[in-house]
Amino acid sequence: MALVVAQEVPTSSSMAVSHGPAGVGEARHRMRDQLRTGGVSEAVIDDAVLILSELLSNACKHGRPLGDALAGDGDVRCAWRVDTGGRLTVEVTDGGGPTRPAPATPSVTARGGRGLNIITALADDWGVRDDTRGEVTVWVVVQDDVDDPDAGHRRDDFATRVTAPTASQGSAIPRLEFADAFDDLD
Repeated sequence: MALVVAQEVPTSSSMAVSHGPAGVGEARHRMRDQLRTGGVSEAVIDDAVLILSELLSNACKHGRPLGDALAGDGDVRCAWRVDTGGRLTVEVTDGGGPTRPAPATPSVTARGGRGLNIITALADDWGVRDDTRGEVTVWVVVQDDVDDPDAGHRRDDFATRVTAPTASQGSAIPRLEFADAFDDLD
């Protein structure tokens, strides 16, 4: 007779992360270990870790540290939890910033500005919560049911929402045929 013991993901995990890139790796590692120990599927873990990275990067780039610390000196807070219904939620809280978190429409050559679009594509839901101290929390429901065998799969329309326009869509570049490349060779 085999005895199977189910492990549970901690109902709540929270940590302070330095306001800068140094703490992002530590947070990713801790989240991955805890979710894996809790039996969450690798696909959901991969999505959650990517979302956590994007949220922490945005908090460090656009938000102030918590409390009265100067940028680079203080902390931001990250947390994740799986509730009793199997809903995985990730949160990152910073000291607020000059703008509200909102998806951008970056140019094709832009070096950034895609983080919230990535989160929108991967998550079931997300939003922003403000508190009276000026802190801002971005929360993301990564998966409504981490035990669902299809959990972690991308939305059906993911590829159509992130593809770049083709050359034929408004481009002045003429269409070249393979044989045209040899016209000048005589």
